[in-house]
Amino acid sequence: MQMIEHLALLTYWDAVAAAFLICAYFLLGWMIEHPPKSRPSVTKIMSENRREWLRVFVTRDPRIFDSQIMGSLRQGTAFFASTCIFAIGGVFALIANTDPLRGVAAEISTEDIPIVVWQVKLGLVALMLSNGFLKFVWANRIFGYCSVMMAAVPNDPDHPEALPRALQAAELNIRAAINFNRGLRSMYFALGGLAWLIGSAPFLGATAAVIWLIWSREFASLPRDILLGKYP
Repeated sequence: MQMIEHLALLTYWDAVAAAFLICAYFLLGWMIEHPPKSRPSVTKIMSENRREWLRVFVTRDPRIFDSQIMGSLRQGTAFFASTCIFAIGGVFALIANTDPLRGVAAEISTEDIPIVVWQVKLGLVALMLSNGFLKFVWANRIFGYCSVMMAAVPNDPDHPEALPRALQAAELNIRAAINFNRGLRSMYFALGGLAWLIGSAPFLGATAAVIWLIWSREFASLPRDILLGKYP
């Protein structure tokens, strides 16, 4: 009963800001993964490049270069998954130990806000980090599937199964990359969620900044122009 009373201290704008972050994560992800043909995202452009990579892979001999790329991709997902684990552990340690939270509350606000409110706010950060961890782990596993499928491609480029298997590997590679990008977006939004500790207005502002950052990198960045052949 007391916890419900404490949670009632969260304002209408707190609820709006939290809903805004969650909706933005899903809607922005959908826009990136399903962009209009007239304005493809970096993710969509790279998906086509991944298919082209695996088409070239069929005729490449030897294929050591490709195995090195796959190893690098898996190392990247493993690194970010480990980073998420450490971050989640730190957030949960802060949630479990209320003494540091009291110090944070005293520094940030002059109001006597119950610890449970700070724990709820940090819980949203932990939720986004956990989602990122699961995406990275799944991406790592799919990259593993892709590696096995690439190994199953016959060395003879004229073999009837060579190109079909390579294209299957390409689709697995794309799915792994999509999940990797989802994990990165979760980490970005988790950082934005930390602003909720200051208040709902900074939280909304930080979420908007994260949206702009991700959108600009996908739709208005220099790497995107380079990928489209628009050199500076």
